Amino acid sequence: MTVDSVRSPDLVEHAGSNALDVLEDEAIHIFREVAGEFDRPVILFSGGKDSTLLVHLAVRAFRPAPVPLPLLHVDTGHNFPEVIEFRDRIAAQYGLRLEVAHVQDWIDDGTLTERPDGSRNPLQTVPLLDSITRGKHDAVVGGGRRDEERSRAKERIISLRDSFGRWDPRKQRPELWDLYNGRHAPGEHVRVFPLSNWTELDVWRYIAREEIEVPPIYFSHRREVYKRDGMWMTSGPWGGPTEKETVETHQVRYRTVGDGSCTGAVLSEAADLSTIINEVSASRLTERGATRADDRVSEAAMEDRKREGYF
Repeated sequence: MTVDSVRSPDLVEHAGSNALDVLEDEAIHIFREVAGEFDRPVILFSGGKDSTLLVHLAVRAFRPAPVPLPLLHVDTGHNFPEVIEFRDRIAAQYGLRLEVAHVQDWIDDGTLTERPDGSRNPLQTVPLLDSITRGKHDAVVGGGRRDEERSRAKERIISLRDSFGRWDPRKQRPELWDLYNGRHAPGEHVRVFPLSNWTELDVWRYIAREEIEVPPIYFSHRREVYKRDGMWMTSGPWGGPTEKETVETHQVRYRTVGDGSCTGAVLSEAADLSTIINEVSASRLTERGATRADDRVSEAAMEDRKREGYF
């Protein structure tokens, strides 16, 4: 039996296959369910490790046929250039249609206003919801994992959003025996999380096993950084250090990639997959908790954004 065939996770585990095979089979099953049940599904693809893993799993789920889901990225304009180059190259490599919603367009037409702190991460919600509406997408597949953050642990694999894109944890549906309920009224849509049961360590182990390419900033490199709120930030179009912040050069890497104004690096000598796996195994902080300033605003920061329509 090949890894591409549909298999029960319980049977696989009893047969002695490792945990990565179980997770892979579950994700492939979810992709096939989405393709069969929804009319206009789309994959959120930023070029980060989790969304890159989604693309790999989608290719595996449908090969030798082409992936029937296009890609969507909400680009803040403050993303790391290495990641944007990688995003475009991977989309072209697999022949996938990539739609990019530029936050700058919503700023230019007056729909959104730049924040005083310079961060555009919270500004992604309106472009995301507008893109979902414009594309008539009834299912939006993303790389959220339950181990990342408290509110994401409340999600089901298929999560209903109302006609305004809002999330209500009290309306989450039971998912027994891998049965996923995608029913929704006109105007509503669902968010789908094939990586729900993966951890950061699982992701890196699978990337290593499958030899999946990821952006180079995930690996240790020398970079000019400055300390802010306990995190190592770098300069870019989003701004730079204040007069009281000193620029230093260190060996760093990124555990997560997003808006550069709120995404920090970690000091690290992990220059290959094996050392990254060892480093993540020893860490006691999730990547978002360690390197995402936008999640430090309050304990409910992510949940508040999700209720507004954020992924």
